[in-house]
Amino acid sequence: MDPQGFTTAKEDAPVMKAVVMAGGEGTRLRPMTSSMPKPLLPVANRPIMEHVLRLLRRHGLNDTVVTVQFLASLVKNYFGDGEELGMHLTYANEETPLGTAGSVKNAEDALRDDSFLVISGDALTDFDLSDLIAFHREKGALVTVCLTRVPNPLEFGITITDDEGKVERFLEKPTWGQVFSDTVNTGIYVMEPEVFDYVAAGESVDWSSDVFPQLLKEGKPVFGYVAEGYWEDVGTHESYLKAQADVLEGKVQVELDGFEISPGVWVAEGAEVDPEAVLRGPLYIGDYAKVEAGVELREHTVLGSNVVVKRGAFLHKAVVHDNVYVGPQSNLRGCVVGKNTDVMRAARIDEGAVIGDECLIGEESIVAGNVKVYPFKTIEAGAFVNTSVIWESRGQEHLFGVRGVSGILNVEITPELAVRLAGAYATTLKKGATVTIARDHSRGARALKRAMISALQTSAIDVRDLENVPMPVARQATARGSAGGIFLRTTPGVPDSLDILFFDERGADLSQAGQRKLDRVYSRQEFRRAFPGEIGDLLHPASVFDSYATNLLRAVDTSGVREAGLKVVVDAAHGSAGLVLPSILGRLGVETLTVAGGLDEARPTEGADERRAALARLGELVASSQAAFGVRFDPVGERVSFVDELGRVIQDDRALLVLLDLVAAERRSGQVALPVTTTRIAEQVAAYHGTQVIWTTTSPDDLAKAAAADGTVFGGDGRGGFVVPEFSGVLDGAAAFVRLVGLVARTQLTLSQIDARIPQAHIQKRDIATPWAAKGMVMRSVVEAAGNRKLDTTDGVRVVEPDGRWTLVLPDPAEAVTHLWAEGPDDEATEQLLDEWAAVVDGAGR
Repeated sequence: MDPQGFTTAKEDAPVMKAVVMAGGEGTRLRPMTSSMPKPLLPVANRPIMEHVLRLLRRHGLNDTVVTVQFLASLVKNYFGDGEELGMHLTYANEETPLGTAGSVKNAEDALRDDSFLVISGDALTDFDLSDLIAFHREKGALVTVCLTRVPNPLEFGITITDDEGKVERFLEKPTWGQVFSDTVNTGIYVMEPEVFDYVAAGESVDWSSDVFPQLLKEGKPVFGYVAEGYWEDVGTHESYLKAQADVLEGKVQVELDGFEISPGVWVAEGAEVDPEAVLRGPLYIGDYAKVEAGVELREHTVLGSNVVVKRGAFLHKAVVHDNVYVGPQSNLRGCVVGKNTDVMRAARIDEGAVIGDECLIGEESIVAGNVKVYPFKTIEAGAFVNTSVIWESRGQEHLFGVRGVSGILNVEITPELAVRLAGAYATTLKKGATVTIARDHSRGARALKRAMISALQTSAIDVRDLENVPMPVARQATARGSAGGIFLRTTPGVPDSLDILFFDERGADLSQAGQRKLDRVYSRQEFRRAFPGEIGDLLHPASVFDSYATNLLRAVDTSGVREAGLKVVVDAAHGSAGLVLPSILGRLGVETLTVAGGLDEARPTEGADERRAALARLGELVASSQAAFGVRFDPVGERVSFVDELGRVIQDDRALLVLLDLVAAERRSGQVALPVTTTRIAEQVAAYHGTQVIWTTTSPDDLAKAAAADGTVFGGDGRGGFVVPEFSGVLDGAAAFVRLVGLVARTQLTLSQIDARIPQAHIQKRDIATPWAAKGMVMRSVVEAAGNRKLDTTDGVRVVEPDGRWTLVLPDPAEAVTHLWAEGPDDEATEQLLDEWAAVVDGAGR
């Protein structure tokens, strides 16, 4: 440690070059990075990259190569040759983005002689780089990856090492279902020049996803060093504000210019602070700033150089960049104000708002929380701005939930959001592409669908409007010539809420990668708009039900149905499934009693109690009419429930095994796709009939991909959703019904007989509240508690006991909850398993 308390280079530490990567655009930080490269964003009135360079200098890494691409000239002009910092800086310019490894490869000529250190120019840290280098030398590593532990590992690469520190596995930007540790890759590496042999020149190559996996595959010495100290990847507005607060709180060792005139109150050279101003630290006032009497500056406020704050202004947790004028009686809370901006008298900027460079915020105007005002914009006096000022859009975090975008109608899911969401989706597609859109029978879905159609058309997208159809019909229509699809429905069991689901070109749920892409476009608020001659067409396809029914009956084996003389009872649940059933039942050749076939706009969904009561009534009808079985669709026709010939309800997880048994017994080969939450009795049933189970994550997209693979004969999710691969790769209630009719007709066994020959499963589920900040720690604790037991990380972490019992721990992607599933030989053993692992999860989450 030097006299100021900083960790510095050890006397015998080897001298090597460093590479600072400063080429990123920082799109998530817009509008701050609209006119400024991310490495130049000030933290405590000093660019993030300058903090990084000073850290390198303290550890003797004075000879540094800076890789630049986005707004490269600004970086070069600011730092020059590094003389002012006592360093020697050179630059490697990328004409196009080359990725984390490609950008370093671009500087290969300057790094060929010896080991070198790679560090990001936009992450704030005080790690002991000398110790990292010593560790690298001691291990004789080709690459040493600097690791740290974070509470939320979703945006980082997870790294697993053995007891010696050797890297065993990398996983880039996992979902919560893939999180098995909270130890992440910081993007700081020590490397030997031989690593360049694994990086192609002039191509976009990434260390974690391209180079490191190849090194591990070849058994090269790649080690992980778990660093102690502070590290913050300044990639979002929240983390940017957090970094400011952490510097002021002394949580990170950085050099601050100025004088600490009272505990936590830093004032730089030339600043004028009136004695009657109220300063409540920790806070920072930049050089030559002026703070007048009557001003109140509260904790975590940072004023840049030459900022003027007029009498009566109030600032709390506000970060104000250079040359900003803050007018009298103005109120700034938890916001960021870009350089050269004027905030006029009595203006108010609320928490989470970001004002770009060179803006004018008029007198008595209000900029609401989370609003983004892009550079060079004017907010008129007295205006109330609650949407971002660029393309008339607004950013939002955690856009997607478990299935699509969900929220309370006209509170969270508004017409404005629907328009912007459709515009973002259109921006991810090519101009002139076709999108199929449909809805359930609710009024809310109908109104918002019209808003989304307008946004799609004005973004140069042709729209096929199916209006009110079952979801499987919309999926099939999407798969026939569309680039994607949108379906709006009432949230199951929540009549006041709405779901907006997005499909890919196969009609399957948009993949997580596709969701992230849409989320990025939405949050950037940079939507494409069509020229007048490019406005998309609006089409209303005819005969969609007949086309669906024809394709279904052509694809699914219905031989023997007419000869069997079956009678079935069908409950359409007053939903859109009733619209397509007449086209199917008339050609299927079964005697059908249909109930609840009419649409009811007042009941677009149903609660659990309503569903149980309806199934009980269905059972009574089946028994009294001596039908072969009964079937009940959900309101959008995606899922289906069954009642056997005795009128007994077959629970959804049991129905999966019954249908699996029928399919496997008839096919005698192939594979079935099931999520990891399914009972392992399914493996026994499949193996008995010569088929194999392919386990998937709980994501509908993953199930659809597995179901579409060659040789897949069946798929299901255990919650009433079934995939009939010969027809489509998505959940489809009508297809499952038609397939069941054919199987029962040819098997000549009743559903109760089939159910009776399948072993009983003992699987239970439990949910445990888990703070977001603790989720990564929870998953690491589960892995550690598992010890030598077998682990399956297909989705979450599944711990398999030596006797075959298992427990699955899966973080929820949208809520502060961790889900647990367990299966044992009986209910008591299963309960004990749940208790054991619930204690682990609960303990780590506290």
